[in-house]
Amino acid sequence: MLPAPNLDDRGFQDLVDDAKRLVQQRCPTWTDHNVSDPGVTLIEAVAQMVDQLIYRLNRVPDRNYIKFLELIGVELRPPAAARGSATFWLAAPQPQPVIVRAESRVATPRTDVSDPVTFSTLDELAIVPCSFSRAATQPARGTPTDTTSTVGRGGFPAFSAAPTVGDALLIGLSDAVPSCAVLLRFDCTVSGRGVDPRNPPLIWEAWTDDGWVACDLGSDDTGGLNKPGDVVLHVPGSHRASVIARERAGWLRCRLIVAQPGQPTYVESPTILGVAAHTIGGTAPTIHAEVVHSEVIGRSDGTPAQRFTLQRRPVVASESPLTLTALAGETAQEWTEVPHFAQSGPDDRHFRIDAYAGEVEFGPALRTADGALRRYGDVPPAGAILRLESYRTGGGQAGNVARGQVRVLKTSIPYVSRVENRDPAIGGADAETLADAKARGPLLLRSRGRAVTVADFEELARDAAPDAARVACIPEAGVVGGVRLLVVPHVAGDDLGRIERADLDPPWQILERISNHLDERRLVGTRLLVQPPDYVWLTAVVRLSARPRFDPAALRTEVLRALYRLYDPLSGGPDGTGWPFGRAVQAHEVNAILARIPGVDMSREVSVALFPAEADTGTRGAAVNRLELPATGLVYSFDHQVRVEP
Repeated sequence: MLPAPNLDDRGFQDLVDDAKRLVQQRCPTWTDHNVSDPGVTLIEAVAQMVDQLIYRLNRVPDRNYIKFLELIGVELRPPAAARGSATFWLAAPQPQPVIVRAESRVATPRTDVSDPVTFSTLDELAIVPCSFSRAATQPARGTPTDTTSTVGRGGFPAFSAAPTVGDALLIGLSDAVPSCAVLLRFDCTVSGRGVDPRNPPLIWEAWTDDGWVACDLGSDDTGGLNKPGDVVLHVPGSHRASVIARERAGWLRCRLIVAQPGQPTYVESPTILGVAAHTIGGTAPTIHAEVVHSEVIGRSDGTPAQRFTLQRRPVVASESPLTLTALAGETAQEWTEVPHFAQSGPDDRHFRIDAYAGEVEFGPALRTADGALRRYGDVPPAGAILRLESYRTGGGQAGNVARGQVRVLKTSIPYVSRVENRDPAIGGADAETLADAKARGPLLLRSRGRAVTVADFEELARDAAPDAARVACIPEAGVVGGVRLLVVPHVAGDDLGRIERADLDPPWQILERISNHLDERRLVGTRLLVQPPDYVWLTAVVRLSARPRFDPAALRTEVLRALYRLYDPLSGGPDGTGWPFGRAVQAHEVNAILARIPGVDMSREVSVALFPAEADTGTRGAAVNRLELPATGLVYSFDHQVRVEP
């Protein structure tokens, strides 16, 4: 149910007290205010009539507007839960699999000013033990050659004698290790000449059913396979064992790739003397929500349109429909969640969830034009005990935490010593406000579930993905019927407001959900592309002076925070709702925010320069006073620099 406003919250006694205070001001000689006094009796009679008028006033006009919204099916959108991942590190390699159960809980630390933010794992994680099994090399245009026999006996070159892009070193593990963190311990000699040991042109990959897929490199202290050290790899969840070089193993490979401009590459191949492998951890997906199991929500009275309130709310959306069990004596009936009752027949065991209110609702019965009573969904028998098998509760923007913030184990897991989130949790959004719902009502009536106008695309996208922070529809220039839908996820920055560029790419699940939802509602001939904005990298270089008695270091931090806040994709821009799509960036806007910071001496010279940067290398371009953005563009803050002179 939508919360209706109380236009005048005064009651009978409030009106009587107000009248008595006015009497004291206007007629100070009247001092008998007992209830037996005829004047007080008259005041109470008038207050009673006014109280009735206020009651009727509270029925209009906002209340009527809200009730009309309910008639067309508008409900407040519930909060969306942030999703991320947690890596569980073992205290030491184990000889048997370590199981991290689904719904294991991890959290951020509790602080003096904030409660911990708790996450639950979505799937069960098996941290599978492994060991080194095989080694092989593969030239760029050749077949793999088994080199296992040379390990520990003089070694072998990792690549060709004259290393070529595409050459690969293959490491076979005793078993596939999906979603696990693997430590590869190399014994190498300094023979890979020509490469920068701090930035070798290498990529680690794992074999899957879809071919080779890149691994996430945790750390590498081998200097490009040039000295003894460890390589920590986070293997993708689709890792599979396969046969390569006539041997079956869980294969990983290190491949030589094209060097970036200014990046040196190998002149001679590095030599591998020995290899060892261990599983040291694993990564599981997480969600900012808690699962409630087997909650008894009440007893059915056998009538249509029953509503039952859950103990926890709001309800977070699940990937699959929820189920409910109706227990009537020895009989147990299973009921299935549906989004609405429009397609439900009189014998369909359906129910729906009002996620915001946290209520379970059964189908209504409506009288048709011929006087018959039609039921939209079956009704649980009278006296049946209703039990909701499971649901998630939680969500909100608090779940958008930066990388490295989740490091507390709330569920004890044997052999696991610590936990961390190597990537930020994104996608958390607060529940819709009543004002937003009131603005959405006319859009819903106008679009009728069809994507025709720009506003239709944006509103339907928000319906499909409430976990998207911003959605903008941009007509494709020069393409008839072409439409681009730009999506920005909910993200969290560090203390200064810095956001990693990779964190601004929405998860593919959000893009796919929006694309599928709009594909069913677009006009025939409309070509739709759902993607993140085209981010234009920008570095602002500021030089200013501090006023007397202001700490230059603290002032520098405050100016940096203001710069990142100005260009923030979610809370920046002139109105604080995110930098507008396609809006040019101008230097004088920086001067405006500097003037509002205490401690900046605007009477002395203030220098502001804007530098566009290359997305691949971060190299600065020439300084400009105005940076133009394309219609699909959004500014991205990259390494702002501030110099404060005392």
